Amino acid sequence: METPLTRHISFDRPPYNLSDYEKTGGYQALRKALTAMGPADITKTVQESDLKGRGGAGFNTGMKWSFVPMTGDHPIKYLICNADEMEPGTFKDRMLMEGNPHQLIEGMIISAFAIQANISYIFLRWAYKKAARLLRHAIDEAYAAGYLGKNILGTGYNLEMYLHTGVGRYICGEETALLNALEGKRATPRTKPPFPQISGLFGKPTIVNNVETFCNIPHIINNGPDWFKSLGGGSDAGTKIYGISGRVKRPGLWELPMGVTMRELIEVHAGGMANGYGFRGALPGGASTDFLVKEHLDVKLDFKSVAAAGSRLGTGTMIILDDHTCPVGFVHNLEHFFAQESCGWCTPCREGLPWTEKILLSIERGEGRLEDLQLLDMHTRFLGPGNTFCALAPGAMEPLQSALKYFREDFEKHINQKKCPWR
Repeated sequence: METPLTRHISFDRPPYNLSDYEKTGGYQALRKALTAMGPADITKTVQESDLKGRGGAGFNTGMKWSFVPMTGDHPIKYLICNADEMEPGTFKDRMLMEGNPHQLIEGMIISAFAIQANISYIFLRWAYKKAARLLRHAIDEAYAAGYLGKNILGTGYNLEMYLHTGVGRYICGEETALLNALEGKRATPRTKPPFPQISGLFGKPTIVNNVETFCNIPHIINNGPDWFKSLGGGSDAGTKIYGISGRVKRPGLWELPMGVTMRELIEVHAGGMANGYGFRGALPGGASTDFLVKEHLDVKLDFKSVAAAGSRLGTGTMIILDDHTCPVGFVHNLEHFFAQESCGWCTPCREGLPWTEKILLSIERGEGRLEDLQLLDMHTRFLGPGNTFCALAPGAMEPLQSALKYFREDFEKHINQKKCPWR
């Protein structure tokens, strides 16, 4: 099994410096891209590889790049790495940045060349202090080696790269809110269209991709799209950084073929449930995804299969609900987070999420009414897709609507017994 993203990551030692990275073949893909391929060739290669965005949306990366205008009418373009990893239960990008920062930088330079951007940013979560230190050092090394700056590799191509740390707002994971934050404005989402590929940062054509997405680029350029597609084990190409948090024997991260089943991820790689605990359900792609339960254990973890099962692959980092944890308290904790992180830009999210959180809190305290379940059902519809300015509130409704579907009896017990049965 090939593991291109993590092959050179080991936390028993510091991450490779530039010299060590080059000895493993690092920056050879950049040389190939800048000296033997044109921007259109790179975009076509990435599009044919069927690399889908690893931040959660799952859109074809090369196709996204193809929407950037390539005429001389747009001398300023931007490339941005969304490293603001604040989805609860998600920590895969942190591992990639701390374990092999040059892999990310090389992928970004190639991607910037493909769209002919001359300025790039890494928008990093404020809490990732170690990643910030390592990235700054790696960027400095890349400048010193001529991989960044003016006339890269003697090709006449110029690229500046900046590290920008956010201030800890979940909404900055939404790409247009991220752009507003980077411009020094309030982090609120923008209306689409225009899409960032046409009018993004400071009104210029902009591409925003996830850390894991960029890390795949050097390997696709080196080995070709057919190689990348051969790595997948389901309907999607490549490998994926999967993760599990919760009461399993070995919580963590693994690079596996796209399409591994939930059962294999939990029972083989995570070692099964911790002793004395049973499996009730899981959020397959972070907090803003629908629960999957026992009947879904053999679902393949790729974008199409998880969607068919009624959820989303999201970030591919799973949060386990065990049989000793109260589902109502579990979901209340998530809704408290989402209500706190609403940017306040649109009424359904600003008003609906706090109200949802208060209803759940009253049920958890034993003060709920059966009518409250109807109110919660109503909120999952009114805060769902198409009713809000961005995907924050609809994402917040996914664990709630699926908990009401699969664990409704637990909600009713809280109300009828006037207490949390798990305490």
